[in-house]
Amino acid sequence: MAIQHLKSGKPAEARAEDDARVSATVEATLKDIETRGDAAIRDLSVTFDKYDPPSFRLSPSEIEAAMQQVSTRDMEDIRFAQTQIRRFAEAQRASLQDIEVETLPGVVLGHRNIPVQSVGCYVPGGKFPMVASAHMSVLTASVAGVPRIVSAAPPVNGAPHPAIVAAQHLGGAHEIYVLGGMQAVGAMAIGTETIEPVHMLVGPGNAFVAEAKRQLYGRVGIDLFAGPTETMVIADDTVDAELCATDLLGQAEHGYNSPACLITNSRKLAEETLAEIDRLLDLLPTRETALASWRDYGDVYLCDSHDEMLQLANDLAYEHVQVMTDRDDWYLEKMHSYGALFLGPRTNVANGDKVIGTNHTLPTKKAGRYTGGLWVGKFLKTHSYQRVTTDEAATLVGEYGSRLCLLEGFVGHAEQCNIRVRRYGGINVPYGAPAPYRDAAE
Repeated sequence: MAIQHLKSGKPAEARAEDDARVSATVEATLKDIETRGDAAIRDLSVTFDKYDPPSFRLSPSEIEAAMQQVSTRDMEDIRFAQTQIRRFAEAQRASLQDIEVETLPGVVLGHRNIPVQSVGCYVPGGKFPMVASAHMSVLTASVAGVPRIVSAAPPVNGAPHPAIVAAQHLGGAHEIYVLGGMQAVGAMAIGTETIEPVHMLVGPGNAFVAEAKRQLYGRVGIDLFAGPTETMVIADDTVDAELCATDLLGQAEHGYNSPACLITNSRKLAEETLAEIDRLLDLLPTRETALASWRDYGDVYLCDSHDEMLQLANDLAYEHVQVMTDRDDWYLEKMHSYGALFLGPRTNVANGDKVIGTNHTLPTKKAGRYTGGLWVGKFLKTHSYQRVTTDEAATLVGEYGSRLCLLEGFVGHAEQCNIRVRRYGGINVPYGAPAPYRDAAE
């Protein structure tokens, strides 16, 4: 029996039309920012956020005032989450070692892991001010040693969101701006009269933020191409419909276009999960958003076997993949295309998003086939270096280099090698000629 698609969402053609509209809007906006700088930023802020402050950058006193509005218990929770994220990021950083090795006598090769020199971290606001995104981007960049960390988040109800400001500050942001959406991303990447541009952009956001990052890639580095959040539940009859439905809707509430997908080999579980989703949608305060997502972007697949489930999951390459089966470790071993795995019924995506310690900025739209998510290594550039320390090594490598360069027709390249063969090896190589082969007796 072939894989059965028991429930499907909006056709791909309709999704492509949505993407095209977003792309055109973002292109025009970025061009306006590049042309008019601060004036464009202010106009966009007034239009979209109804926010027009004397300065978009928070002063130390404004940061302190915002943090004073955060309750003691909320501050404790923020500090707890940042401790978990910092511990994991520090362990990851420790695994990235500079190396130096002598590959031949007198030939020393190495690499150094050097932090990006400036990064812009976007923290989404809107309906759901995502405090956790400040931990994931700002704090991780800080652990990597980035010397200039800029963070931007939109105003909420006409003012900086106190908990987001606290998370940005405690995470290690050097500059905090109250700016939202594509105008924030554009300002950090392009720069204005008052905002110095950064070298890299990171952080999740809505469709306009994601598209702005895509269009700005090349001018600056980015963490990854990210679309709406996605969640996949891979489950068999070892779990129940309530657990599956709760985990699917928990991510569907992110936005109207957040894909959620169940893959199972149990028809009973599939049908009961569909019914349970209908029941829970009547109870969920975020029903309007979750319902739209599930209606237009929800899928349920019924497979014959775990092998089929695995192949389908790898083909779809979802961002969050929750595995609740009788062979979770088998999936851990066999899965190769995803954002992050959440193994077992005790584990859930919400904990991964907010507190457990791994990063929640993850690849979507099948990007998990070629990249992982944001982590401390994304903020580090691995640069190689070479050093030749003896005359003998300069001569030996130069002889090979001379001949190989001329094999490709590069005479100027060959002369870089030849001049060293002459100087350090005492071998008279004619200009533009290949270095001679050594006598086999040598």
